[in-house]
Order: sequence, then C-alpha cells, then structure tokens
Amino acid sequence: MAVAVVGASGYVGRLLVGRLTQLGHRVVAIARSVEQGPVAAGVDRRAVDVADTAAVAQALVGVSAAYYLVHALAGGPDFAERDRAAARSFATAARDAGVRRVVYLGGLGGGGADDHGAGGDPGALSRHLSSRHEVGDLLRGSGIPVVELQAAVVLGAGSISFEMLRYLTERLPAMVCPRWVDTRLQPIAERDLLEYLVRAPDVPGGIYEIGTPDVTTYQEMMQRYAAIRGLPPRRIVKVPLLTPSLSAHWVDAVTPVDRRISHALIESLATEVVVRRPGAAAVFGIEPMPVADAIKAALDEQGADLEQRLFDIDEGLADGVFVVRTVATITPGDAEAVRQDLFDIGGDLSWYGVPGAWRLRLAAGRLFGEHLALHRPPQLSAGATVDWWTVAHVDAGSVVLSTKTWTFGDAWLGYRVTAGTGSARPDALLQVAAFRPRGALGLAYWRLLWPVHRVVFVLMARRRVRGRKR
Repeated sequence: MAVAVVGASGYVGRLLVGRLTQLGHRVVAIARSVEQGPVAAGVDRRAVDVADTAAVAQALVGVSAAYYLVHALAGGPDFAERDRAAARSFATAARDAGVRRVVYLGGLGGGGADDHGAGGDPGALSRHLSSRHEVGDLLRGSGIPVVELQAAVVLGAGSISFEMLRYLTERLPAMVCPRWVDTRLQPIAERDLLEYLVRAPDVPGGIYEIGTPDVTTYQEMMQRYAAIRGLPPRRIVKVPLLTPSLSAHWVDAVTPVDRRISHALIESLATEVVVRRPGAAAVFGIEPMPVADAIKAALDEQGADLEQRLFDIDEGLADGVFVVRTVATITPGDAEAVRQDLFDIGGDLSWYGVPGAWRLRLAAGRLFGEHLALHRPPQLSAGATVDWWTVAHVDAGSVVLSTKTWTFGDAWLGYRVTAGTGSARPDALLQVAAFRPRGALGLAYWRLLWPVHRVVFVLMARRRVRGRKR
C-alpha cells in the first residue's frame, strides 16, 4: 500500500516510517526538513511545509492512507493557532489528493469519546490536550474517514515525556515534586503504539483510546523505572504549592529535554489521562503490555538500536546516552592489517591501548562490587563473551561490543575500518564509545572522568591503527 507519513522527522514519525518500510509499504515521508543521507528502499522523502496546501496535495497524490503526526509545540506559546492552521491545510490537501483514510495520533484525556467520533469535554483540559482534540475535529471535517488514536505518555527512548521520566529518576535519588506526581494515567509502550498505527488503516474510522492495561501515576512510574534500572527507591516529597509553571523550571534545571515542548507537556500533567472507553485493543487485535514491561522494553530496545546504529549516531548526549566518536588515519597499505587486528581482541588489556588506565578502571570497579575479568573466546562471533563485553555485531571490517555489567551504567564500543578515496581522504578507523549512566553515581563517573576519557579514547584509536604486531 502507498502511505504517507506527515511529520516524518519527529520521534514517532521516524519510527513509523521504518516500521512501514519493513512491512513492504511504499512510504512518502513528508516533513519541513527531511534527513539527509541514503534513502531506504521504499521511502520517498519530500521536504514540504504542511502549511503549503498545494505542495502537500501534490506529495499526497497516489497515496491511499496518510498519517498525520504534526504538532507545533516547539514553536512557542501560540502553538494552538499554528496547529489549527496546519490541520486545515492538511485536511484540504488530503481531500484534493483523493486520500481515502487519515490516521491521526492525538492526546488522551477529557470525558472520553462518543460512538460517532466526537471528542470529550475539552473544558478541563490543558491547552496542549485541547489543541490535540481540536485537530482531530478539524481532520474529521474534511469528510475523509479518520482513525484517531488518543494516547498519553509514550514509553520509548526519544519520547519527551519518557526522557523527562528517565532524567528525573536517574539523576535525583531524592526530589521535591508537585502534586501532579499523583495524577493517574495510562501510558503506552512504544512498540504497542507502532502496532496500533500500522493496523489503523484497516479498522473502521472513529476515536480509539489506547494505553497500557494498568493505570499508574507519575510517582509510581518513577519508582518502577528505578527498580528496573537497579536503583534504590526514589525519595519523593510532594509540595502542593509547586505549580506546573514552577515545576517546569525545576525540570529545566535537572533535565536536558527541549523546554519548548516540556513546558507545554508539564502543563498537561495535572490532567488525568486514562482510558475511559476501552475496546481499542480488541478491535486492533493487540494485547498491550503493562507499564513495567513497557519501561523495560523501552530500555532494551534502545540498547538494541544502539548496537545496530552505533556508527551513525552523532557525538554528544541524546536520550540519556553519551556518545564519543574518534577517527584515526590508517597508514596507506595497512587497512587490511587493521581489520585483522580487530579479531585479536580479548584476554589482554594492551589491545585496548593505555593498559595502565584500564587497570585503574578495573580496580576502581572492584570497590563498587564489579568483578570484570579478561576472556578471549575461541572465535569472535555475535553473542561471544570478550573480556567484560558481549559481541553484538562483527563482520570483516567492524566489531560492536556491549556490556551491562558495569556498576556505573551500560556501555557500547565499536570499531569500523572505513575505505578512503585517495590522499585527500585516506583509509581510517572509526571508534565510537557510548555510555548510558546508571543513576547519579553513573553520571558523576562520566562527568568527573570526562577529561580523561577524551585523552584515552584518542589513544585507544591510535593504538588500534598501529596494532601490537606491526
């Protein structure tokens, strides 16, 4: 089926494009700015502003179903008006292009929806949730059958709400919180949300409220997250006078999430967002996972994604993970020797380079209960144990290692030999290290040793280029 994803550059949009492509659909990915780089098979990227009705209509020609995932939260306090204008533009374009089905991801909350697709009472909703409901009404006004999925917090790495939960819980063993930590909600697992979305074109039009099978609170989610990460229970003191506006600034001070979006979301946290009209799971044939399983899946899936995309991730901090990229030039004629040297890993600290620093690291770990030992497998293959690592991926020119055995957090280390194009761009070795801190101790470990890491990572890459035997 030919489908369009409008808002393809966002968190959900990127995931959905990948999932639809895996299922064999021809996908038109529409966003104001599309990602550069190689285009996956089956994806037609279009840089189009949704406010340009004619351009959107042209991009939608030949599409049978269109996903509408646009929101204007990052644009400032007038987001509701811009969301309204964008929805009207898209609705007109979809009608003109002959789109037969629209799938819209809206917000859960309010008095529920009736059987005819009319939203609940928006009077008690925040500006953000009211805008989400209004957009759904505007899309239905196009006359095209609309499947509106109303969801609350998405439990997945990259979701702003999940990242706020992650950073607050990881970084604060004790915290002062507003009353909204006791607000009841039903979040949804990222995996389940994607499944609802891909099945939406095949169900009758209407509003479907979706979420986990269990109702929780923000405080309970923090405690569950802490338990899954192996952290002590968080100490939470609730202060009634801490308003959403004040708590937004408090979140700014603790977390690096985009404050343009987080402020609007925090305003919504006082609104109870639970499924009042169940039944979507039966219609879609989905068995949603509970909250605890959804949080664990979010962390596990982030780890699996890091293993697959490690060499393509930008340096810096994103979604709770610090990444450092180092490139070392390979002497002409030595590229094959460097590739072969990757298979010599294991059983010897000198392979990594700077063995003295690694001995200090292992000794420091023992003070915190770590027992890291050297080990060389008979063959370097996926799943094999190498020292304190597990081999996540290996081929003729690259190896990716991962570990969850460190007290301070989870780590990934990858090496890839990249072919050059001549003297202007010689062969090189790309080394990528990623670290997901565990709690305040893990964050302190990374921050305090950051100057050392910068030097050690460069020396490690250079050591790999020279090798031990050349």
